[in-house]
Amino acid sequence: MALLVAAVAHFASACADASSADDRSRSDSTEERAVDLVSATTGAALANADAAATTAAAGEPAATEEATAPATQNDAPAPSRVVHILGGPREDTVSALRDGMTAPLLPEPLVSPREVRSGGPPPDGIPSIDAPQFERAGDVEFLEPQEAVVTMTLADDARAYPVQILLWHEIVNDTVGGEPVTVTYCPLCNTAIGYYRQLGNRIFDFGTSGRLYNSALVMYDRQTESLWSHYTGQAIAGVLTGAQLELIPVATVAFETFLADYPDGLVMTRPAGVQRSYGTNPYPGYDRPDGSPFLFSGTPDPRLAPQARVLVIRHGGQAAAVVHETLAARAVVTVELGDIEVVAFHQPGTASPIDSPQVALGRDIGATGVYDPTVGGRRLTFTRAADASSSAGLGAFVDDQTGSGWSLLGRSLSGPLAGTQLTPIEHLDTFWFAAAAFDGDIEIVGAP
Repeated sequence: MALLVAAVAHFASACADASSADDRSRSDSTEERAVDLVSATTGAALANADAAATTAAAGEPAATEEATAPATQNDAPAPSRVVHILGGPREDTVSALRDGMTAPLLPEPLVSPREVRSGGPPPDGIPSIDAPQFERAGDVEFLEPQEAVVTMTLADDARAYPVQILLWHEIVNDTVGGEPVTVTYCPLCNTAIGYYRQLGNRIFDFGTSGRLYNSALVMYDRQTESLWSHYTGQAIAGVLTGAQLELIPVATVAFETFLADYPDGLVMTRPAGVQRSYGTNPYPGYDRPDGSPFLFSGTPDPRLAPQARVLVIRHGGQAAAVVHETLAARAVVTVELGDIEVVAFHQPGTASPIDSPQVALGRDIGATGVYDPTVGGRRLTFTRAADASSSAGLGAFVDDQTGSGWSLLGRSLSGPLAGTQLTPIEHLDTFWFAAAAFDGDIEIVGAP
């Protein structure tokens, strides 16, 4: 624990020392920001993003039309503009961030202020990325094949966010498939989550509050300065208390997995002009099943070790936690959640980003994906391909009905169903202490 405290202190110091390099002017009105990059989407997809930014600026909901199909792998993508939709102006509200969770005129918070603890850095001491820049996956040279990336795909717009960058920023406010979204990563609870950052006609952007709840990131929105739980996507204090962001399925996989599926997809690059030790892990040795969660004030659920890795599947108000070791041994596990049955995949070949001092050298923890296995009204069953020993290669999974090969990202890359995409189910790879703290009644699948 002393080593971890020292690492966090060093991390906070590094963030504070570089804060002047990260100062960003905040727009007083919703606007669009564009950067030049290589796009995997078609002109129609970019037109949707432009339309979204225009309607957002007018105070109307962002466009939600789906983009047309992406360029084929044989098409050389042309340099394009990708529009970033920023949040609205700061609203005239009492701030839970600066005035306190129980400040006058604010509704009662959902959690006790005593349970929301300082993590060390001040608000925005760990700076979010608000204008991410990207390059084509096939052109990326700064990532090792086994390095973890968080993937999100909307309207055929496939993005990957390297965890070696997220470790130092934790929040990315982006626009994917014409939709304003936020991608977050909390190393302390080992969780990546995506959200639509729009509620009704209001578009938000998020920053780090410097606080933790259940040893998990607490965000704040820059429009009302309400506090939000990263794990649930719900406002826990402030004028928006009780508001819920819509979650977006994301997956944390090896870079080579994303590259195999989306060679023309977009990978977020290291921010220019920012002094961070990208590629190093500020939390070395934290990824240990017998470790102690940092600043966790709750009582760990004794059913599993506090930092045992679990795959939490959430759907329709139901949740289940699949033990990683069990999933890794079986490769494919079927889980019932309420009235639906989902399939979970595990594939080796992804390095833990919070194990070794070097992100790329962490032990192999593998990666997961969760999907509705129904295609064309028919429920498919799956097995691991006998020769799928790593995250590289096509068709790591095979369906028993057609013999089509499927990737960890739920795409059929060979066989009669080639080109088909399974519907992803929202899930998160996390530590057991967090899963149990946020849902004390969560069911365990595959307990030892």
